[in-house]
Amino acid sequence: MGKTDNRTMRHLDVLCHRFGGRPIGSAAYDNAAEWAGGKFKEWGMDVLYDEAGQLPVGFNRGPWFGKMTSPQSMHLHFATPSYSAGTRGRVVAPAVREPKDDEEFARMKKRISGAWVLLTPEPEKPQPKRDEPRPSFRERMRQRELEQEKRAARLKKLEDAGALGVIESAKVPIQAMYNKDIHKWKSWQDLPNLCEILLDENQFVLIQRMVSERRRVELEFDIRNYFRMGPVPYHNVIGVIPGSEFPDEYVIISGHLDAYDVATGAVDNGNGVTTSMEAARLIMAAGGKPRRTILVTLWAGEEFGILGAGHWVEKNKDRLPRVSAMFNRDGGPTVPTGIYVTKALWADLEPLSRIINSINPDFPFELKEHKARPRPQGPGGSDSSVFAMHGVPTFWLPTADPRGYDFRYREIWHTESDLYQKSIPEYQEHAAIVRAVLAYGVANLDHLLARDGFYLSEKEAEALRKAAAKKRKKQAGSATF
Repeated sequence: MGKTDNRTMRHLDVLCHRFGGRPIGSAAYDNAAEWAGGKFKEWGMDVLYDEAGQLPVGFNRGPWFGKMTSPQSMHLHFATPSYSAGTRGRVVAPAVREPKDDEEFARMKKRISGAWVLLTPEPEKPQPKRDEPRPSFRERMRQRELEQEKRAARLKKLEDAGALGVIESAKVPIQAMYNKDIHKWKSWQDLPNLCEILLDENQFVLIQRMVSERRRVELEFDIRNYFRMGPVPYHNVIGVIPGSEFPDEYVIISGHLDAYDVATGAVDNGNGVTTSMEAARLIMAAGGKPRRTILVTLWAGEEFGILGAGHWVEKNKDRLPRVSAMFNRDGGPTVPTGIYVTKALWADLEPLSRIINSINPDFPFELKEHKARPRPQGPGGSDSSVFAMHGVPTFWLPTADPRGYDFRYREIWHTESDLYQKSIPEYQEHAAIVRAVLAYGVANLDHLLARDGFYLSEKEAEALRKAAAKKRKKQAGSATF
């Protein structure tokens, strides 16, 4: 059935072309959640709409347009973050560069008022070397907070001087996320007024050069970013296939339903959502009666800080010891090539690997040895991280592009290129089958999966963190000479 009547791409078509980009707080997210829950019901599943939180306001993106009107005409290629200010209609104004220091700011203050300000590009951060120790979670969070505070002060100064908006250089394809100030807002009164425009780096350089030559450059923007009165709740959508023998033990297959709206969220994370949904449909269509409960979960607010999964974990801490496995998909639309398992789990997963290998010989699937790792100290890059913090086995399925589509995840990650056309049907369809086999197989074992060797003990993890901190300190000291 998974090979002859696979509907993964049908689900993705609806998600991308009927709803589009869907940040939490948007009508698109609410509609997509209702649709997904409706499909679960249609397939005979129980459905839970789990309210994971509320936003003080909501956001709906409208169309956007921009061009240079003087000294020459040029269509502008740009984007704006979700929850950022739009223009008040069509606005034509001069472009000026950002002052270099306070003295220059005082000299330019009058010109900044009523202008678009070209922000000075930040120097690129060097990529860490492969063997370089990574800063701890707390260190990374603190560094991020400091950077956000510095940027906020920078923009506030320009806004107070009367700037209409700021324009930043953006690599192509343009990456546009969301205005993180929303986490501080309390009400409608906190909405932003300063436009934040991410402009194609090639056009930015051209305009910047003209401005530096003291030529009058006029830019026209019409950006229709709309807000919704709040509070606006957002929900995890959970399709439940009840366990026939161990209903209070669980297997989770999941992906996050929210997606940035500069594109349609086909890969990040329509990829995880639609393969989860199709895995559920295949199990139900085959008349599956798992011994354990399977939770097919479409998380809310992953892009805003793992909000939906974090809420579920916090609310269900008593259930976490009874979660046998979590299979989360959040990456490229490439095909699963295996699964990392501990020696204690080899006997449980090997029969499932054989089943998967019998389905399509073009996509071999192998068991790989999992080496114990520390539990994360805080939420990481995907929803599985908050489960891993509590010791739940979260399985990583490596993927590949064996047919040579030259897929590159960084080209679509949070960018305007995250479109339906970037998905790869045969990989997506096979991924749905793999996920169905794994979830149903683990749910039908006569025991919960053993957790031995999946994570390091806290003592081992702490020793590893101390060694890494010592190495960073040593490297920082040697860099000063």
